[in-house]
Amino acid sequence: MKGNWPGGTMRAARITGLTQTDLAEVPVPAPEPGTVLVRTRQVGICGTDLEILHGTSAFLQDGRTTFPHVFGHEWYGEVAAYADDPPEGAPAVGSPVVGRTMVPCERCAACHAGRPQRCAALRETGLYGLQGAAADYVRVPTHALTPLPCGLPEGTGALIEPAVSVVEAYRRAGLAFDDRVAVIGTGTMGLLAVQFAHHYAAAVDAVGVDPAGLDLALRCGADAAHHADEAPEGAYSLIVEASGAASAFTGALRMARRGGRVALVGVAREPVSFVPGELSLQGVDVLGIQHGISHYDRTVALFERGVLEAGPLVAEVVAAESADAVRHAFALLERGRSGPPKVLLDFGGPRVTGS
Repeated sequence: MKGNWPGGTMRAARITGLTQTDLAEVPVPAPEPGTVLVRTRQVGICGTDLEILHGTSAFLQDGRTTFPHVFGHEWYGEVAAYADDPPEGAPAVGSPVVGRTMVPCERCAACHAGRPQRCAALRETGLYGLQGAAADYVRVPTHALTPLPCGLPEGTGALIEPAVSVVEAYRRAGLAFDDRVAVIGTGTMGLLAVQFAHHYAAAVDAVGVDPAGLDLALRCGADAAHHADEAPEGAYSLIVEASGAASAFTGALRMARRGGRVALVGVAREPVSFVPGELSLQGVDVLGIQHGISHYDRTVALFERGVLEAGPLVAEVVAAESADAVRHAFALLERGRSGPPKVLLDFGGPRVTGS
């Protein structure tokens, strides 16, 4: 073992049932071969966590997730200890790291073929298969960490997980310097998508329904902001749908020019009606963006260079000091979703009892 792997108990924020949360004392995860223990600093909560809270998550419905559930899939912290000798080049004990949500097995045929998102034994930290990071400590496989440079602004590490999907969207869509981009949605991924396109596209417009969110998108680099009902039709070569609203898909198709691309980052749950032949006649490509599992290192670099910024997106940082604080954080996310979209739970340093 390398480092000090504590025993005893720790704080953990949990979803305990429909609309129910708490802050409980749970055992510190025990060391297992090939794992690392990370001392959590901050955890972002998002719409996926709200789906678990309200029982609409596919992970609950198919039994991959059960209550009580320690959430937390957007997180960063510091390496506390390795269960065994870490591989060469692994982050040093005490160094800052960001955790990868999707954790492939690295042994199946899909992993060996370079398609880890299709891993037959895929687990996702804080969603299913691996206990989440909304706790003093989180245990993950050693290969599921990415080093963070020292000196990044506080909170940046919690925005890297949603940002990797934005990077994947632009990679899959082949973003070019002459693209005219529309980003639908002014949540976390929508605003990150605006920031990215501001640096690398000819122009980027924000499309949404929240006036405060649209104003924030302008401050994040959007050239123009449009209400969803007033967005120009046939005007964009690339549309990033990041709202998760079902109607936004058909809206994106209307906004695409001939030969355009639509990258779906948001996860809509309701059916929509459209004419499939229009995709052929207009030559529009539709791309489903699952995650950006391969982009953690380059996404960290984007934040380090200032292409992406976490600060404008953070609405509030809530100290994880009580069950009331956890409830407050979810209430902020659910009822205060105007303007800055991200709510962070702050676990500060370790608070361990026992031995």
